[in-house]
Amino acid sequence: MELHNLNDIAAFVSSVNAGSFTAAAKQLGLTRSAVGKSIVRLESRLQVRLLNRTTRSLSMTDDGQILYERCVGILQELDAVEDALAFRRATPSGRLRMSLPVALGRLHVVHHIERCLKDWPSLAIDATFSDRLVDLIEEGFDLAIRIGPPKDDSGLLTRTVACQQMITCASPKYLAEHSAPQTPADLADHPCLHFVSGGRLLPWNFRVQGQPVPVIHAGRLQMDSAEALHQATVAGLGLATLPSYVVNDDLRSGALVQLLGAYAEAAEPIRVIYPSKRHLSPKVRLFIDKLVEAWSPPPWE
Repeated sequence: MELHNLNDIAAFVSSVNAGSFTAAAKQLGLTRSAVGKSIVRLESRLQVRLLNRTTRSLSMTDDGQILYERCVGILQELDAVEDALAFRRATPSGRLRMSLPVALGRLHVVHHIERCLKDWPSLAIDATFSDRLVDLIEEGFDLAIRIGPPKDDSGLLTRTVACQQMITCASPKYLAEHSAPQTPADLADHPCLHFVSGGRLLPWNFRVQGQPVPVIHAGRLQMDSAEALHQATVAGLGLATLPSYVVNDDLRSGALVQLLGAYAEAAEPIRVIYPSKRHLSPKVRLFIDKLVEAWSPPPWE
């Protein structure tokens, strides 16, 4: 196919999508006259009328509808090939803005950021550590890491990169002085160290006889930092339910002991979310790909 033939097809598809030669010309960086000539040339070559034209609107003929449906797929395939080749050549550069959960970000994402900065000298990263659910598009973030099932949001894409298992635990020191709880109901007899988010206590979620059972038994200590709760639990101040990525090293070393494992809820997904863009920049795409590679399996497991 000669190049001008392809340009004529692109002018035709753009005219249909935009609804006028003028709007299509603006999208393509051409004059209205050039777009009109492309359509005439295409109709002449195919010996059919593709568009019904009035001074105010365009509408497709039956032949135009058939050509449009075929050509849209062709142009999308060409774009995909171009994107793939550009992606292979591209090196992440520019400034990547991300929002990270505080504990997961500090304990495990920072190491990944360090590796990316070392591998890609042209990349700069702005990382915000917050457990608040930011509005990516409104606040200008390129990506965020969130924990839990996806919410309905057609403007965002999501990719699961790991899982978070909540683990109820206590220190050997605490258990030497108190009997271990055997069921979630026994937690009423223990000082429970709860996480505070947005001014409210987050419940500990268990599953009893197949049914979800949220539990809140606030003790004398409540914090909005998972890392601080972890330190208090290791010190023997009470029981806590904390993410596996916070406590797994202590469970392996014996500094903490898991409790009520038979009643634990299913693990929740850890997801990267990012705005839905057809041409995703290399800095976002490669950062996510590299994170998936680094967390297969997750370093805390």
